[in-house]
Amino acid sequence: MLGSLVAQGQPTPTAAGEKITLDVSETFFSFFAGLNSCGYDSELSLSDPIRNQVRADVIRAIAASADAQFEQKQLCDFVHDHPAPDSAHNIAQYVSLAFYTTEPPAFKTTIREADIPPDALNVLGYLPRLQAFYDAAKLHLLWVKYQPQYQQYVERFHDPVSQMILTTDAYLRLPMSGFVSRRFSLIVEPLIAPGEVNARNYGADYLMAVAPDHGGLRMEPVRHTYLHYTVDPLALRRANRMQTLKPLLQTVAGAPIDEKFKSDIALLVTESLIHAIEIRTTPVAYTANEDRKERERRIENVRGHQVEDAVSQGYVLTHYFYDQLGNFEKGEETFTDAFGPMLTNLNLELGREEKRAREVTFVKQAAPDLVRVSVRPQGDTLDAAEERLIAGDAKGAQEIAQGTLTAGSGDEARATFIMARAASLQGHMQDAIDNFEKTLQLSRDPRTLAWSHIYLARIFDIRDDRESALKHYNAALNVGDNTPDTKAAAERGIEKPYEPAKK
Repeated sequence: MLGSLVAQGQPTPTAAGEKITLDVSETFFSFFAGLNSCGYDSELSLSDPIRNQVRADVIRAIAASADAQFEQKQLCDFVHDHPAPDSAHNIAQYVSLAFYTTEPPAFKTTIREADIPPDALNVLGYLPRLQAFYDAAKLHLLWVKYQPQYQQYVERFHDPVSQMILTTDAYLRLPMSGFVSRRFSLIVEPLIAPGEVNARNYGADYLMAVAPDHGGLRMEPVRHTYLHYTVDPLALRRANRMQTLKPLLQTVAGAPIDEKFKSDIALLVTESLIHAIEIRTTPVAYTANEDRKERERRIENVRGHQVEDAVSQGYVLTHYFYDQLGNFEKGEETFTDAFGPMLTNLNLELGREEKRAREVTFVKQAAPDLVRVSVRPQGDTLDAAEERLIAGDAKGAQEIAQGTLTAGSGDEARATFIMARAASLQGHMQDAIDNFEKTLQLSRDPRTLAWSHIYLARIFDIRDDRESALKHYNAALNVGDNTPDTKAAAERGIEKPYEPAKK
């Protein structure tokens, strides 16, 4: 799993298509060498020494060339003439643009102009001016000079980032290979102010640019962004189910949180959940002379205050999810499987949660939102099919999945897997076998492959074909899904034949 974090070079997909990278970029170096030369001095005294070293070299390069002086003036005039509507995001708009700009010397956008993040559109004209400045000031020579020092940051931060990913995935019992065609990219850029958090969610991309802080890496915002990368798709699949929770939005109308959380119940639920996970997984310091019970009491006390702090900012479901995660920790199922029942139970307890939220006294100011959502993806029709399956409406799920296959408008492997599960729930076992076998041909997702094998094995067990059943149970253990529930289900099937629960 450590190998799934690519430490350098271009993003490399894992077997499931996932991209998790830690890297440096000449594009970001060039963007911020230009901005620093135009007066971007934020937190200069707190930055690593390399920032001042690069700035000094850029100043010398400009002084040595009349062309560089002219192009710098053009660049800086543009920067001064294009402030963000909110001054706090002046630099953020350049970060957004840099994420979707090719490496020098071209400096072209990697996506259509219509798809460029809205904040980046304001500074799109920076690119031709940066290209001219890059050539005149010979920034590439400076990049070659400093690239080895940049690469040292990547090597230094690789292990802590890998460990954070492993720890987070282990807590949620999720495989790192669980998401297809999605990207989590972390760019290290010491020319950015170390206190700035520049995390973005553009559709399926989770992007973050960070500066070293006293030579190290602040892991809290990195972990928060990674949790969004991990949890957001699970929440998005259930966005329709969350609409019944909308009454909670009225309770946070006076909270100091960002307006998006007051208008979108799915965002409020997800952010509350992420706060709860962070509280549950952040170690609490202790002294050696404490006994176990004292330590446990103090940990609960510290975490209780953290929950109250999150709730008082407006993330009113943090308490609910904190309690639910306590139960989750005692079980073996993955968070993918546990999240649905958590939402079902939340609907049942909605009145209680509304009452608790209305009793909250909100603080005057909330901590800034760490991940800016510029383009929020929409769930496809297969999300509704999954919801029908969860609700026990196998026929309804089958109709939706069949419609997707007929229209050719969705994930064929996922639709076929839903068709197979729906058929088995309706007792149409040959249809189920055919669709599970077709899923094995279409899918690249280890979890989907593993459970297709497990469902096939159970059908063959019911048919007293033990040889075929064992073949599929063993195959389930060898497709790359290492989550506990998959492993346990396959091993139970190998130990003894499956027996369906009595109705």
